[in-house]
Amino acid sequence: MTDSNDTVFGRILRGEIPCDQVYADEYCLAFRDLTPQAPLHVLVIPREHLISLGQAEQRHGELLGHLLLVAAKVARQEGFDSFRTVINTGAEAGQTVFHLHLHVLGGRSLGWPPG
Repeated sequence: MTDSNDTVFGRILRGEIPCDQVYADEYCLAFRDLTPQAPLHVLVIPREHLISLGQAEQRHGELLGHLLLVAAKVARQEGFDSFRTVINTGAEAGQTVFHLHLHVLGGRSLGWPPG
């Protein structure tokens, strides 16, 4: 993890703020969202500080794939076969914490288009 991560997620990763953890490994952490938008609303964050998907480089390919696999694993672990995975990139797209994170949502009908 890069030391320059002063976001709320950086503080969670450093143990400065508690979270309701549902999964952790050497590459990422998954925890319940404090303001859930669905019965299942888990955030999956990489331990490496990456501002957004828009900042990802080729070298992040394996990490990004791992985050998606963890999102599916967490959904199954929580009892959901149907779920949505969302990555907001940039303020106009709804990103409010500038540390890459995946929202895993399920347990209710999710309309389309989102937003």
